Formats: sequence, C-alpha cells, structure tokens
Amino acid sequence: MTIECVPNFSEGRDRVVVAALERSVTGVAGVMLLDSTSDVDHNRTVLTFAGEPRAVADAALAVVATAVARIDLTKHTGVHPRLGAADVVPFVPIEGSTLAECAALAREAGERIWRELHVPVYLYEAAALRPECVRLEKVRKGARAGILAPDIGDHSHPTAGWCVVGAREFLVAWNIILDTDDLAAAQDIAREIRESNGGLPAVKALGLPLLSRANVQVSINLVDFHRTPLHVVFDAVCRLCGRRGIRVAGSELIGMIPEAALKLSAGHDLRWLNLRPELVLEGRLRMAGRG
Repeated sequence: MTIECVPNFSEGRDRVVVAALERSVTGVAGVMLLDSTSDVDHNRTVLTFAGEPRAVADAALAVVATAVARIDLTKHTGVHPRLGAADVVPFVPIEGSTLAECAALAREAGERIWRELHVPVYLYEAAALRPECVRLEKVRKGARAGILAPDIGDHSHPTAGWCVVGAREFLVAWNIILDTDDLAAAQDIAREIRESNGGLPAVKALGLPLLSRANVQVSINLVDFHRTPLHVVFDAVCRLCGRRGIRVAGSELIGMIPEAALKLSAGHDLRWLNLRPELVLEGRLRMAGRG
C-alpha cells in the first residue's frame, strides 16, 4: 500500500531551512522524498514524498515539527496565500490505498500536530468534518476573518499559525507565466477560468506577481484533470491573453504530475519550462522501486 503526502511550507528563500525540511522526511525509514520545489516569490516550498501509510504519517509529523521550529510567520512575506508555517498537509492515495483511508490518517495526523506541537488544525477536503471546511480557499478566508474556528485545538500558534490537514485525490499544481507585469490582467484571467466564478470545471486559479522575474502568473490548481485536461486550461489562458495583447511565456509544474494527465494532453504544446522525466509520478516511483 502506497500513499503520497504533498505538504506546502511557508519558506522558499532560505535554503538552510528548506534542507532541514527535506532531512526531516529522508530521516524516516520507509519514505522516499520524490521532489522538492521552492519558489522565491511565493516564498513557499512543496515537498512530495511517498511510502507506506504509517511511515508517511510519521514523516509528515517530523517535517511539520521542523517547520514549526524553523519558520516564523510573523517575519514571512510572499505572494501566495497562507495560514501556517506548515500551511497545507494533504495525504493522497496512490496504490492499494483509498481516499477514506487517507482521510482517517489525516485526522490522526491532525490530532498529533495539536497534541505534540500545539498548532491548531483545520481538516479539509475528504478529511473535513464540516461542509464549510471542504474547500481550502474557504478555510483560508474563514480563518483569516476569525469566523471559522479550528477543528482541533484553539486560537493560533504565535509563530506557526494554523495547519490545514486533509486527504484528496491527485491535483496538478501549475503556473502559466505571462510576459507582462500587468497584475490586474492576470487576476482577471484567473477569475474568468476558475470554476467558482463560472469558468472551467475543477480549476482553481489566482493571479500573482513574480517580482523576481518582472512578470505575473496565473497560478492554477487543477483538481481533476480528467474533467478538464491541461491543454483546455492552457488554451483558455492563451485565448484570454490574446484578447489583451499579452504573450504567454510558458508554464511550469509545481511538484509532480501523473502520466495520465500528460497523456490526455499529448500533442498539445503547453510550453513547459521545467517538465522533466523525474517529475512524472509513476516514473519516479518506479525509479524508487515502488512502481
């Protein structure tokens, strides 16, 4: 039985801290660190690791503990929305496991995070206990507004904030880079394509600035690539950019991608800037002897 964990941390600039997060995962027997991706503008790092459920849960607790000890949100700046030092910790079924099993594991992990680290926890997606916590963006909005209490624990940690823990199916985290510094244009395009505004099914999107590159991006979470394949999203962004006289510079993957997502968009030029074989999940698992 193999599951994946894809935690997001509010640090993408300090390589020493990122290396400490990585060591927290690789130090747990039975877990393979598949990828580590950091972004200086987001000031965020996404780790991807996999293994047997209990080992993955232990690695998740270890790396969250490191984040709580090493990341101070009171000193954090970055363009990506965030609630915690260990911001989001999703468990994902891969092989021989189910979403329900990952949800149970997420709830156990949430209890441990509060009990051992004193960081309050929201449970989201398949692990949610309340309908208002199913969608991550609603958790962020409610927590920041002070109208949504944590599921486990209370208040917030003075330097680590909250932690959002859950279980979900595989999503593709993906940025489309626009060759412009027009943030309003990126935000308008994100608003037009995201499902919550009547856009494309299974698409979540934000327009964000990239000061280090002097341009902007449409930052996308594609939560079901079967319903809306990658090329459909890319073509929609290109079309909306064309109406504004903006060129699409390319797209970049955050974390990993399943083979099926690439096959559904085979033959379409998505102008990848960073796609390489080791970022394809099944191939990476085979390399690790787990596929």
